[in-house]
Order: sequence, then structure tokens, then C-alpha cells
Amino acid sequence: MRIEEQLRIIKKNTVDLLPEEELLEKLRKKKVLRIKYGADPSRPDLHLGHYVCLKKLKDLQTLGHKIIFIVGDFTAMIGDPSGRSKTRPRLTEEEVKENAKTYFDQVFKVLDEKLTEVRYNSEWLAPLKARDVIELAATYTVARMLERDDFEKRFKNGVPISIHEFLYPLFQGYDSYAIKADVEVGGTDQKFNFMVGREVQKAFGQEPQVILTVPLIEGTDGKLKMSKSYDNYIGITEPPNQIYGKVMSIPDELVVKYYKLVLYYDDVELKKVEEEMKERPRDTKAKLAYEIVKLFWSQEDARRAEEEFNRVFREKGIPDEIPEYKITEKGIWIVELLANSGLVSSRSEARRLIKQRAVKLDDVVIDDESEIIKLESKEAILKVGKRKFLKLVKSE
Repeated sequence: MRIEEQLRIIKKNTVDLLPEEELLEKLRKKKVLRIKYGADPSRPDLHLGHYVCLKKLKDLQTLGHKIIFIVGDFTAMIGDPSGRSKTRPRLTEEEVKENAKTYFDQVFKVLDEKLTEVRYNSEWLAPLKARDVIELAATYTVARMLERDDFEKRFKNGVPISIHEFLYPLFQGYDSYAIKADVEVGGTDQKFNFMVGREVQKAFGQEPQVILTVPLIEGTDGKLKMSKSYDNYIGITEPPNQIYGKVMSIPDELVVKYYKLVLYYDDVELKKVEEEMKERPRDTKAKLAYEIVKLFWSQEDARRAEEEFNRVFREKGIPDEIPEYKITEKGIWIVELLANSGLVSSRSEARRLIKQRAVKLDDVVIDDESEIIKLESKEAILKVGKRKFLKLVKSE
């Protein structure tokens, strides 16, 4: 394929390509580029935000370039400070390993496993000695680190910045050196880290990588970037009905962006979507939800998810299949019930939802977080928000 055509495909749905002339030079010199993508297993599930990156990697893989997928098992124990207003909680080695187990099944829903090289950055970061870390730290200055938006804000506001957070971009940069990366791909929030990677490579006598960033996609709240931390994510391995329901909950102003970044619609198709959103917004969003479910599951799963959604939300019904949770005669504290059943991720989230009057038992709002749930009849339906249901039954 001609270099100009490769460049057109590479630039589709991207924000930064820096420096473009260096990429062109690499394409002229090499037939196969080494493309780096790193993901810290700080959470076990990948979501549509990750998929936007994976889709771009698939483009590069289709062009014949080599994808090196780096599992940041070492850097995850530090925590990426990108976009954070305070220090991330540090993960244990065991937590990181547990989270990493699910990554590959998810990644290879998009990428060709046979054409992807998987590496763990503990291979080269764990053996580093104090002398090596000093040499690495000498490649960058504190002043340059504080140019980073999140560090700069925290420094001005007197919010602590731990020394180990400065090491994160340096270690990520060392990853690029270790695998001899030609190009690094990631979200726009990673641009600073990628720039550090270029400096580390140059300091160690290596040709620097080209930076390729893709847009961040907002989550179901329509405001913040999609993240499990913000509980606004759409996981690519979530059940079809959950994916469908979550897509239907996104604000209308995000619909065209999802068609573009997730479904890869071109400009002509997007123009039609924009017109359809003006005339039939609900149907246009329903089509988006259907196509996204089909992307990760099947057409039959998408059809069933659509039928279920229509039945539950149009007819105010209850899903055919919902999980059960047994309750003793003594009952159970509502906050504990929500957390233990998996309806929410934490007790603090349970309290927040109760305060927002988003929890109902048989359509009666529960607004007291101290309430003990006891069953008067054999079973009852607990509902959280618009999409989560739990059948409560008396234990025998």
C-alpha cells in the first residue's frame, strides 16, 4: 500500500500525530513498524474507551505493523497520575495479577492474537537497580514534570505529589526503550507520558517514537471520560442487556461521537446520523445500542437485548431473567445488601444511590440508609436505577 494511503488510514479518528514527518520517514525506511500500546491492569474490565484505542491498533495491524501489547503489571503498582487530582491508591502485586487474567480475552476480541506480541513490563522494570533508576531519573527535570497539567494544578493547590508518581512517566518511557517502539498509541490523556518516552529513548541513544493519540470518549454521564473509577463505563464484556441499556442512557449529544469512534462511521454516514438524530433521536440511539451489542456479542444477542429493553422500559416490566438473593428472617441492612449482591461496587456508592432515591423495593423508594430489609412475602423485587434488578427471596 502506498505511504499516502497508509497515512490516511492511520490518521482516521485520531487527535495527535507527532511528528508526522518522522512517521513518514519511518514508513519509508521500514516495512513493519513496532507499535506500542500499554494498559495497566488497575481494573479487571476493559470498556468502550479502551476499544477506541484497540480499534486504531487493529487499523495498524491490518496495515501489517507489529502490535506490542504491554501489560503494565509493574507500573500498575504505582498508578498512572494522568488526569488525577490526588494520588491513586497503590495496588498489591496480587490485585494486579488477578486483574490481568481477564485482559487477554477482551483484547483479542479486537486484535489478532497471532499477530500480537504480549509483554509484561515487570520483565525489564523489576530487575532495575538503584543505579539504573538514578540514570533514568536523570533524563528529565522536576520543572518539566511540573509542566504537566495535573501535577501543576496539584502543586499550586498544595495537594501532595508523591515522588513515586514522578517515576510513573519515566518507567512508561523506559517501556518504549525496552521494546524499541516506533509508535505509541493511546488516549489524549497519555500525551505527556508519550513525550517523556521520546526523551527517554533519545537519552539512551534510541530513535524516538512517534506519538499517536485517539480521542477520549465520555461515559454514560456525558461529562467525564469513560472510566470504572467514575462508574460511567460501558464494559465490552458486560451482558448484552446491560450494554444495550447503558448505551440508551447516554446523552443525545454523544450519539454521533459514539457512531464515529466505536462503529467507525465515515463522514457521509455520520451526516445521515446527524439528520436522523433531529428526526428520530430515540430510534437512532436504539440502532447505536443494537450495533454495539452486536459488535461484542452477536446479532441474536442484540435482538434479544433490544426486545428486553423495550419490554422493561416501554411497558415498565421486569426482565425475564434476574439474579436472586436469599434473605434470612432477621433481614439485612440495605447498604450491605446492595454491596454484597453486586448491584453496586461499594457501600459508599450504595449510600449515594439511596440518598438520590434511586433504590426501590417493589416500587417503593428506600431513602433511609439505616433500613433493614425484611420480606413480608416469599419474594420481592429490588431495583437500583433504571437497569438493575434483584429478586429477593426468603431463605428456607
